[in-house]
Amino acid sequence: MMSTISLLRVLVLLLLIGIIFSTPARSQTVIMKLNQETASKLARIPLACLNKEFPNKLNQVLGDEYDLKNPEKLHPAFYGCFDWHSSVHGHWMLIKLVKLFPEMPEKEEIFEIMDKNLNPENINSEIEYFQVEYNKTFERTYGWAWLLKLVQELNDWDHPKGKVWLENLMPLADLIKEKYTDFLPKLTYPIRTGEHPNTAFGLSLAYDYASSLEDVKFKDLIETRSMNYYLEDKNCPISWEPNGFDFLSPCLEEANLMQKILEKEQFQDWIADFIPDFSSITPAIVSDRSDPKIVHLDGLNFSRTWCLFGISNTIENPLKDELIQNAVNHFNASFPHLSSGNYEGEHWLTSFAILAITSQP
Repeated sequence: MMSTISLLRVLVLLLLIGIIFSTPARSQTVIMKLNQETASKLARIPLACLNKEFPNKLNQVLGDEYDLKNPEKLHPAFYGCFDWHSSVHGHWMLIKLVKLFPEMPEKEEIFEIMDKNLNPENINSEIEYFQVEYNKTFERTYGWAWLLKLVQELNDWDHPKGKVWLENLMPLADLIKEKYTDFLPKLTYPIRTGEHPNTAFGLSLAYDYASSLEDVKFKDLIETRSMNYYLEDKNCPISWEPNGFDFLSPCLEEANLMQKILEKEQFQDWIADFIPDFSSITPAIVSDRSDPKIVHLDGLNFSRTWCLFGISNTIENPLKDELIQNAVNHFNASFPHLSSGNYEGEHWLTSFAILAITSQP
C-alpha cells in the first residue's frame, strides 16, 4: 500500500504538471508552457551531478595500466552525471534553460559550472582523449551528436559568456565533425537500434548543428547519407516498438530526420509509405525506475514527444492534431516521474524532457 508521504508526492507532481502544461479539450492547439519556477527545479537535477564523479560508467578501452585514471582526470570537462554523454547534454540543458529564463535564480551557479568545466585546458584534454588509438570511436555517434547540440545552442545565443564557451568548445566540435565526415561514407548501412548507436538520431542533431553554423559541406554530407540510408524505406514496423530497453524510437527518429531533409510535399509522400498508421504508438509503460535499462522507456516517451512534434510540422490536419496530442500524452506519461529518487534515470532524463518540450511546434 502506498504510504501517505508517497501519495502526497504523487499528488503534488500531478498538480504541478497540471499547472505547467495545459491541454485544452477539443482544441486544435495543444499548449505546453514551462515556467521559471519549474525550470529552476529541473535545473537542480543536473546541477547536482555535473561535478559528481561517482558512480561513473566510463565505457573505456584500456590500452595499458596508465589508462586507469579517475573520471575527472580522463574527462575534466564532462566527467559528472554518470557518463560522458549525460554530462554533455546536462550542460546543454542548463544552457537552454538559462537562455529561456535569463533571470532564473540558478543563473550564477550555472555560469560558474560552465566556466569551470568548459575552459580551454579541459577541452584540450577531451580532445587528447579522442586522439588515443583505442578511443577514436569513443561515444560514436550518440555522444558526438550531443556535443554538437551543445555547440549549436551556444552558437544560437548572443551572450558574452556563451561566446567564450563556444570558442573554447569549437576545437572539440571540429574534431567531432571530422570524425563524422570520416565515418559516414564508411557506414554502408544505418544502425536502427533504439539505443545509443541509432544513426538517425545522431544525424538529426548533427544536421541541426550544420544548419546553425551554416556549414554547407557538412550539411550536404548529412543530407546525402540520409537519403542513401532512408529514402527507399517503407512500412517501418512501428507496431513492434518498443523493445524493452529503448529510449529512442527507430521508426520515429528516422521520420523526424527525414522531415528536416525532405521538402514538405516529398516528406508527406514518403511518410505515408513509411508509417501508414500511427495508431499503435502509445506511451511506454515503465515497470521499474530503479533499473538502469528499464527506465530507458521514460526517455523513449520524451524522445517520441520531440519526434511527433517534428513530424507534425509537415503533416496536414486531422493527423497533425492527432500527432501533437499524442506527443503530449507521451510527455505526460513520464514527466511526473522525473524526480523519482533513482539516479539511474535522474542523471539524464531531465535533458530529454527539456528537448521534448522545446521541440513543440
